[in-house]
Amino acid sequence: MTTMLYILMFVASVAVTLGGCALFTNAVEWLGKRLGVSEGAVGSIFAAIGTTLPETSIPIIAIFFGESQEETDVGLGAILGAPFMLSTLVLPILAFLLMLYAWMGKRTARFQLNYREVITDLTFFTVGYVVALACIYIPSRLVHIIAAAGLILLYGVYMRLKLSAPEEEGGAGGQLEPLIFAKSAATPSRIMIGLQAFAGLAGLILGAHLFVSAAESMAGMFAVSPLILALLIAPLATELPEMSNSFLWLYRKKDRLAVANVTGAMVFQGTIPVSVGLLGTEWAIASSASVTMVLAVQAVVFYLLQLFIGGYWRAWLLSSGALLYIGYTLYLALGQ
Repeated sequence: MTTMLYILMFVASVAVTLGGCALFTNAVEWLGKRLGVSEGAVGSIFAAIGTTLPETSIPIIAIFFGESQEETDVGLGAILGAPFMLSTLVLPILAFLLMLYAWMGKRTARFQLNYREVITDLTFFTVGYVVALACIYIPSRLVHIIAAAGLILLYGVYMRLKLSAPEEEGGAGGQLEPLIFAKSAATPSRIMIGLQAFAGLAGLILGAHLFVSAAESMAGMFAVSPLILALLIAPLATELPEMSNSFLWLYRKKDRLAVANVTGAMVFQGTIPVSVGLLGTEWAIASSASVTMVLAVQAVVFYLLQLFIGGYWRAWLLSSGALLYIGYTLYLALGQ
């Protein structure tokens, strides 16, 4: 009976998340149109921050308000797990889905992207995350404070760059489906757009929390280690909003929004939560956890090399990045 309850929680989490996803993606597209910003900025700033802010509260609460080292470790696991999962699992899954949709005859098997935007996102992430990785080997409080301030400034520069980019034809200002909360309005009000965005975000958060509860309970039932839970299972749940949004946008052939939502979230996760860790902890990362940082950087460098050499992403090659996630998962599972 207990197992059946957990299965029902998983199903409910997926249903609630998909509903919230439909509301949120529709709202942020209209927000981008009303503000006149580029489609890349809609995905990498509005959608990315909207879906990552709730989960960012996890390390903040665990690090600054926790009373034990275990809680601090959970916070660090949440900080490191998100960039690792986005880079080695979510982007490869997008590539796999692209091939699947092409096989089904829904679309072509090639991303339709502004790759300059992708290169910008991945470069900002790499710079920020390499700084965070280097700080592990520099046990200086002053260096960590300076690095944290630099990462916050780096994200500020990134936001300004994205928001100042001109809107391109066919971007956020193109044809949109009617706002779900105001289907009869040709141009919905910002109040209705905001209400729908918050409602969708609430659905995404609720769906993720249901998923977390079910995952934690199942982990306890099957005696999964805390490390696996912190680095793999919990981020899988907290990244559910980003994944859901991107998968839906990809299905609707809005590739720029789908990819920018992931790469923009990577920039945020690689700078702001990391600065929280640098300021609130000694940034003493266990070797088994720091491996995730190395693998995330390796994956992103691999994705950048594909663009520098070939000029675009080949879906089958991009999907191979999941081998890093699978390999690390097996390494943890067999090492327990």
